[in-house]
Amino acid sequence: MENLASQLEQVETVAIAGHVRPDGDCVGSCLATYNYIKTWYPNIEVDLYLEPIPNIFKFLKNAEKIKNNCDSNQVYDLCIVQDCGDTGRLGNAVKYFKTAQKTVCIDHHVSNASFADENYIFPEASSASELVFELLEEEKITKEIAECIYVGMVHDTGVFQYSCTSAKTMNIAGKLMGKGIDFSKIVDETFYTKTFEQNKILGQALLNSMLYLEGACIATTISQKEMEHYHVLPKHLEGIVSQLRITKDVEVAIFLYENEDGTWKVSMRSNGNVDVAAIAMKHQGGGHVRAAGATMSETPERIISVLCEDIKEQL
Repeated sequence: MENLASQLEQVETVAIAGHVRPDGDCVGSCLATYNYIKTWYPNIEVDLYLEPIPNIFKFLKNAEKIKNNCDSNQVYDLCIVQDCGDTGRLGNAVKYFKTAQKTVCIDHHVSNASFADENYIFPEASSASELVFELLEEEKITKEIAECIYVGMVHDTGVFQYSCTSAKTMNIAGKLMGKGIDFSKIVDETFYTKTFEQNKILGQALLNSMLYLEGACIATTISQKEMEHYHVLPKHLEGIVSQLRITKDVEVAIFLYENEDGTWKVSMRSNGNVDVAAIAMKHQGGGHVRAAGATMSETPERIISVLCEDIKEQL
């Protein structure tokens, strides 16, 4: 796939979707594509399907147009899925992917098995948003589209500090800054600023944490009861596992939070010596070498024990 424009020829209807529990890269990349089509292809009917997004991203252009439910049974000419490693992560929007005349996937997960008709998958890329930039004509990237892409890149690179950040990433970021975006405000208000409740739940997660494998692994859990006590939702737990990861001498950080159905969402971060994507895939999850996740249904103690055994094999 050379560019997105080539995929939009003779297309009248487009659905865009990303993964469940959308993060900054998912929201940013999907809105960038949505705004590109709305701006430059006004005759195309385009819908964006995502679960409710964090409030910090609602300043992005057309964020209010995102459809949170999939009640419509419309069949689209084209379905574009972004920042999603497999159809199981699309949630209810998977039905638009399955019925579309043609499908496109734009992604950077190493676990992605190229499940669409057309695939633009580069695991070494910093983010899906970086890949969207590559697929758009640079002169057609408006300030508003640039804001979306920059948000996605900032969040998946940890403000350009993670190892996925390349010279190309920084070059693209510079070009986006040249579009007139308020880059420092974006970083401060979407990445660093936290609510009082978010800070409290982070504190609770740190208090609950324990070291394993002689200090090579740190893990913590947050239960549904604790989330209710602090009035937070899963979308407010972003950043906890990254805070664990920077603990001195730790190789892998594990963060578990309880889903409403009693299963546990697992997030893992590695400092480089452990491939957490391989571990996540072993448990029907996926992700990147240094950042991956899965959903598991045993007790949190058992889950941590199993994951520690997997980590130990790589150390």
